Amino acid sequence: MFEGLSKRLQETFDRLGKGGRITENDLNTVMRDVRMALLEADVALPVVKDFVGRVREAAAGAEVHKALRPAQQVVKIVHDELTTTLGEPGRLNFFSGAKPHVIMLVGLQGSGKTTTAAKLSVHLRREGRQPFLVACDTYRPAAVDQLVTLGKQIGVPVYEEGTSAKPIDIAVRGLAAAKAANAAVCIIDTAGRLQIDDTLMAELEEIKRRTHPVEVLLVADAMTGQEAVNIAQGFNQRVGLTGLILTKIDGDARGGAAISMRAVTSVPIKFLGTGEKIDGFEVFHPDRLVDRILGMGDVMTLIEKAEAEFDEDEAEKLAKKMLQNQFTLQDFLEQLQRIKRMGPIAQVLGMIPGLSKLQIAGQLDQQDLDKRLKRVEAIINSMTAKERANPKVLNASRRKRIAAGSGTQVRDVNEVLNQFQQMQTMMGQLRKGRMPKGMPNLLG
Repeated sequence: MFEGLSKRLQETFDRLGKGGRITENDLNTVMRDVRMALLEADVALPVVKDFVGRVREAAAGAEVHKALRPAQQVVKIVHDELTTTLGEPGRLNFFSGAKPHVIMLVGLQGSGKTTTAAKLSVHLRREGRQPFLVACDTYRPAAVDQLVTLGKQIGVPVYEEGTSAKPIDIAVRGLAAAKAANAAVCIIDTAGRLQIDDTLMAELEEIKRRTHPVEVLLVADAMTGQEAVNIAQGFNQRVGLTGLILTKIDGDARGGAAISMRAVTSVPIKFLGTGEKIDGFEVFHPDRLVDRILGMGDVMTLIEKAEAEFDEDEAEKLAKKMLQNQFTLQDFLEQLQRIKRMGPIAQVLGMIPGLSKLQIAGQLDQQDLDKRLKRVEAIINSMTAKERANPKVLNASRRKRIAAGSGTQVRDVNEVLNQFQQMQTMMGQLRKGRMPKGMPNLLG
């Protein structure tokens, strides 16, 4: 989402880093570039002015840290001020009110509320809370059916009365059903509406009055652009928002909506939604997002994604296999499939410091990486169990058969085998207590 902003800022800081000292002229140039980068990213003008003013003031009055060069000091100030602008990490309010705690989702039609309700349910269940869904979107065709289907898919109960009952009555009876089911959290999925639609906004106000939610979360499409500020302000004035959930952040949105909505409304961003898959949902951490914007990677989110996919006992067994030179092509295939489940491969690699700059420069092409991964999978899947366990048996005729079976060329098969051999060589160096001379490029 922030690729355009990231690229502009990275170019600015790269130019800045060539000199030993920063002059007033350098600072003026940097501030102008930062201002243009934010405006091009669709950040609202008042927010840009305030941000640039704070950065300039901090840079002018800062003493250069002994461990940092002057250019690095400016990067640090931009990092700190951008983190401040984006606010606190996302936390839900479960400290007040009786169970079930009610979470009310609001927003425009098409912003992804129904899918987000299911994603939020999965997130809450991972935290050990029992969620319960209430379908109050009686206006959009098939919205109730969609929530019921998602509920069955994730194993979360859904209360619905079709589309004939009033949303306010459904919400009240749904909350009673959640209480009877001993649910910890009741998520109310409301219908999409414009912030200027007085009748429908009054309906939201009444649902809030009757159900007493601890959280009223605006689900906003990150691709909305500058209009996102008006949307957030409109909903905040009428129903009193407690947080924001940004959806479709993996799209080609410029990212300014996130910065603008948070700065203008003072309402915290709580979650980020990526893609249509149910597991494409993460807690918002401003410092981590700023690290990504400035090309510093995001190691903590990468670790959390890995922990969700990799079982600790399995990881220990795999480590022993590696150290005992028993790591096979079957193991390699299983690890690739786990990495794919962590999210889009370019996004995952972009969280690694160093590689994140390649993502900003457009050198980590998602489609190309997906194609390479599929080719590797197809090649290994075309091997027999014996061949995966012992690639040394792969003579010319076997390699030709594998290429035909996977729809690839013999050179592609050779490339995968060479990369696997490089991995084994690297593991051998680790076993002998030596640092490997270089990481093989496993994706070619």
